[in-house]
Formats: sequence, structure tokens, C-alpha cells
Amino acid sequence: PLCAGWNGAWGRTSADLSRFSRLRQRDKRGVVPPPVRPILGGRNQRRRAMDWDAFMKETVGNIGKLGRDMPETMKGFTQMGAAAKKDGALSEKTKEFMALGIAIATRCDSCIGFHVRALVRLKATREEFCEALAMATYMGGGPSYAYSAKALKAYDVFTQAAG
Repeated sequence: PLCAGWNGAWGRTSADLSRFSRLRQRDKRGVVPPPVRPILGGRNQRRRAMDWDAFMKETVGNIGKLGRDMPETMKGFTQMGAAAKKDGALSEKTKEFMALGIAIATRCDSCIGFHVRALVRLKATREEFCEALAMATYMGGGPSYAYSAKALKAYDVFTQAAG
């Protein structure tokens, strides 16, 4: 894309301008440093779609290892989760939708994965799911909109696998 930088360099992108300015910057010995390469992201790198199955398999494995190192904490967390999800005035499905909204708002990929899988197990329809995502987006704004899209992709992956 073309841009006119403050220095009037027509036809150059901002990345070109920063690259040119870096070339002029020499260290104390007069050596020009090598160009900086981004570790993640960057305009020349393609991002892969998230592999939800592999991600959740790795996450479950990591949590299992952590649980072996702190069994009492794991036991207490598991008991708390079972108590919180128990059907009562609210159904387990409703509670899982609430948890999904919180997972989206806090931008927790693994939480999204766990609660989407639970909702698939509880036979949540795509229509129910999208209504919940709309509410999460409304409450959380732009970041929740992006994480709602991730959650919908996870829903599609997990429902296809449940087949």
C-alpha cells in the first residue's frame, strides 16, 4: 500500500521507512545491525488456523501433569467444578453458556475449548451457541467478538468430530 510519510517518501510503506531508517543507525563501531525479524506475527508470516483438537489434547496433557504435582489442588478444583455445574435452578447447559461467556471475556483459549466441548456434549444447537456468542460480544466488545469467532470455529470442529 502507498502512503506518504511525514518525510514525504511517497510510495513507500511504513515498514520500508523503518527499514531505511534502521540502515542509517550504526552502533558505536560503525556497524549496521541486522534487520529485526518478528518472532510471532508480522505482515510476511501467515498465521495458521488453530487446530482445536491438537490444542485441547496438549492442554489436557499439561493439566494432567500439573495435577500430579499438586493433587490436593486438582482434587479441590474438580470438586468445585462438579458442584458448580450440577443441575439446579439453572441447567448445566445454561451454566456452561455462562462459563463460555466468561472464557471469551477473559480471552482464555483453553477455557473456551473446555466449555465448547461441554456444550457440544450437552447438545447445544448452533442457534443457541450463536445467541450466547452475541451476548458475549455485546458485553466484551471487539476482543470478545474475535474470541467469539474462535469459539464458533471450535464448536464447528467439535460438533463435526462428535458427528
